Amino acid sequence: MVKLLQLVACLLLAMSCAPVFAGGPVYPVNTIPDSLKKDAHLVKRFEEFTLNIVDLQKVRINHHYILTVLDEEGAKYTQLQERYSKQIEVRSISGALYDASGKLMTRLKQSSIQDIGQQRDGSLMTDTRYKVHQFSNSVYPYTVEYEVEQQFNYSYSLPFWIAQDYRDGAVEQARFIVNAPADYKLRYHTFSNIGEPVITTEKERKLYKWEVHNIPVGRREVFSESWYRLTPGVELAPSNFEWGRYKGSMNTWEDFGQFGYQLNEGRDVLPDAMKQKVSELVAGLSTKEEKIRVLYRYLQQNYRYISIQLGIGGLQTFDAKTVAANGYGDCKALSNYMMAMLKEAGIKSNCVWVKAGEGDIRLDESFPHDGFNHVILCVPGVKDTTWLECTDNTLPAGYLSGFTAGRPVLILDEKGPQLIHTPASNMDMNQQRRSIHAVLDEKGNMKVDAVTTRTGLEQDDLHSRLHQLSKEQQLERLRSSLNIASYDVTGYECTEAETANPSIEEHMQLACNNYATVTGKRIFLTPNMLNRSIPKLEPDEDRISDIQLNYEYRHVDSVSITIPQGYKAEALPAPVMISGKFGNYVATTAVNGNTVTYIRTIQHKSGIFPAADFPELVTFYNGIFRADRSRVVLVKDQD
Repeated sequence: MVKLLQLVACLLLAMSCAPVFAGGPVYPVNTIPDSLKKDAHLVKRFEEFTLNIVDLQKVRINHHYILTVLDEEGAKYTQLQERYSKQIEVRSISGALYDASGKLMTRLKQSSIQDIGQQRDGSLMTDTRYKVHQFSNSVYPYTVEYEVEQQFNYSYSLPFWIAQDYRDGAVEQARFIVNAPADYKLRYHTFSNIGEPVITTEKERKLYKWEVHNIPVGRREVFSESWYRLTPGVELAPSNFEWGRYKGSMNTWEDFGQFGYQLNEGRDVLPDAMKQKVSELVAGLSTKEEKIRVLYRYLQQNYRYISIQLGIGGLQTFDAKTVAANGYGDCKALSNYMMAMLKEAGIKSNCVWVKAGEGDIRLDESFPHDGFNHVILCVPGVKDTTWLECTDNTLPAGYLSGFTAGRPVLILDEKGPQLIHTPASNMDMNQQRRSIHAVLDEKGNMKVDAVTTRTGLEQDDLHSRLHQLSKEQQLERLRSSLNIASYDVTGYECTEAETANPSIEEHMQLACNNYATVTGKRIFLTPNMLNRSIPKLEPDEDRISDIQLNYEYRHVDSVSITIPQGYKAEALPAPVMISGKFGNYVATTAVNGNTVTYIRTIQHKSGIFPAADFPELVTFYNGIFRADRSRVVLVKDQD
């Protein structure tokens, strides 16, 4: 009797997991609960993502899913893209298209699957290609179904499963199954209270299953964390792993870092000609700082960055001799090459793994895993550490931009890798100070002369524009950023200072047409003309996600406006002072003779704040929003 029940259970499980490309109606649209259709562009009707860990060199994936597309926006999310390479095989793809009633319209034809390579423009080396397909249907709603089988010939990186892939899509049913040897130590980290898996054991295999049902469309909340942190998901990491002939462990950060160090050990040997060049470059330099700066500048001027994603090359650097011969490398190779030059000059340095980018920079330090996507260089010092971004040929030595500053990193060192943090920028580093002198005429036209000094992260965007865009493109970007209805840029020039905390001084002249509003004998003038970046926020009593403010800064604006002869101030904005956990804001306006003086200071803090603090953020931002748009009323003297 027990065996019979086991057989029935297995048959039911097989039926629930089997493709439904044949047979009766498949998931008709009228069976979707109204709660899932509300605000949705598509609904995931069913998903089963099965990960089968065969051994440390072979991982198989079966991904079966069914999506109902409700409108044109939802169709954008249904394109199938499956990557493959020498290490990743796409073993099969099947699919079908159904109408609103669930009736089969067409099956996927293998000839309709496109095979697309990644763009090769001289900045990318990869063997990765993609199998791409999308059903075409202009009558909504409709349903698509896909099943994909893949094989990964390594166990270094395991999939990150997210039940609700898109905020605009609801989920009816989704499950994630991991099938592993019974003695395999599966490590996982869960998100959004998905909970622990249901674990079953059969013979020498162990199954882990997570399942979710009836998840409505996600809420859109300003200043929220990355979507994957807010929706049910499971991140996996191996304990022990293999990639070709290489073996490693992620049980601890030290284990993982040791793998990275050994993978690249001995690749920092320069060719003899380059050793001689290093000696010439540092000859006569007495300090370590000078040597670092000179060698870093040499790297920037003579070597270029390309992305290399060929097999283990995504982790293992080109050796220094190859970089010297080619004149290029990726982040690993250029950092390793800089390390080799410093080594030849008698200076120790270390390559560093980092999660680069300006969005979600957090790393769960209690869960060792491959959360990195970039390599930089660290030069330890007695008092201070020098950090070098070796892929950028414009940054000053020692400066980390918002791309890599203030986050956990893994230093690769023979004495033992360490998880530490790159220096975080602060309010004193990230400043924008602007001085404006303007002249207003009786028609409301105004000539503006503005000098702005930006430092630290406040200059990052402008620095990129100056080095990546043409003069005309720079002016176009400038025009799109100014909150002035009609104006001409009559002068524009920038000067950079390459210090450890870089700065840019921007000189700008504007001729603003009808800037002020003239009504009869009165002129209505907004003295804050160039800094109204704080948005207005709508109250949200139902907010659920934490508030994420990425970096802190200080802005100081000093504005002097000469008003037309014969006019005087009839009304001035009252002084505004706002202070709280998110920062401080002060704005004052005064008049002396024919000059209006406006001074604005904001100190904006950073951090992760609980959702319960959102009403205070609304008060802070909306108070600034109103104050930034306050107007001076000038009246013509009738005497």
